[in-house]
Amino acid sequence: MTQDEQEEKSLEAPPPLLSPHLRPPLEHGCDAWWRWSQHHKSPEVRLYARTALFHPNWSHGTAAVRGSHDIRGGVHYWEVQVSQRLFGTAIMFGVCTASARLHADTFVSLVGEDENGWGLSHKGLVWHAGVWRRYTEPFRENKATTIGVLFDGERGTLGFYKDERWLGVAFSGLGDVAEALYPVVSSTAAKTELTLGTTRRGWAGLQDRARHALLSALAHPHLLYTLPLPPALRTYIEDDLPPSSANGKDVLIPTTTGLSRSS
Repeated sequence: MTQDEQEEKSLEAPPPLLSPHLRPPLEHGCDAWWRWSQHHKSPEVRLYARTALFHPNWSHGTAAVRGSHDIRGGVHYWEVQVSQRLFGTAIMFGVCTASARLHADTFVSLVGEDENGWGLSHKGLVWHAGVWRRYTEPFRENKATTIGVLFDGERGTLGFYKDERWLGVAFSGLGDVAEALYPVVSSTAAKTELTLGTTRRGWAGLQDRARHALLSALAHPHLLYTLPLPPALRTYIEDDLPPSSANGKDVLIPTTTGLSRSS
């Protein structure tokens, strides 16, 4: 189905009323440690730390990359910084299931082309199950921008910010999705750079807050392995450890006998 044919299936709706949040999203939450996934991406995506480069030579289709962690059930907020190469059929932001495809040899609005994705296009359209509707004004092409994504798994909603301006809830009913859900971005434009900025999550409960407080009190996160903790509690706490540094500095690595330093 061509893009024009897909757009004939649109369900027209007026843009949502703007309702700016007075505080930054998840101001009282904590950092989330997910990244773009090295294992779940189009071959036309190159990853450089937190930046995804799409179609590094030329574009002959649509490429996507999803996040490394399941966000279903919690409250999450993340930002994607978009380079000035903002043009083409669709640059998209949203969430998807593991069943969503991450590559197409044609130019399509990939996130939301079927029931496995919920996405916002730079043309101001939101897509799900192959149906689009008008959500906001089209983005200005060839102008850098920052898109914030607020996923509330407790209420089952997904909404977006543009340059810190709340655009409103775009989708509801995501709490009924049985599959895991992942952040996702896609692009049809050559040499697009989408950089993952802020990644935050809400507290899952008092135990989660206590875990975060303990890690925050450590001079180095890996000092966790010097504490005399029961194995089950240690496993729970280490699930919230930040990813190891890859900048060449010495990093404490847990071993069966204690701590050692990486080379």
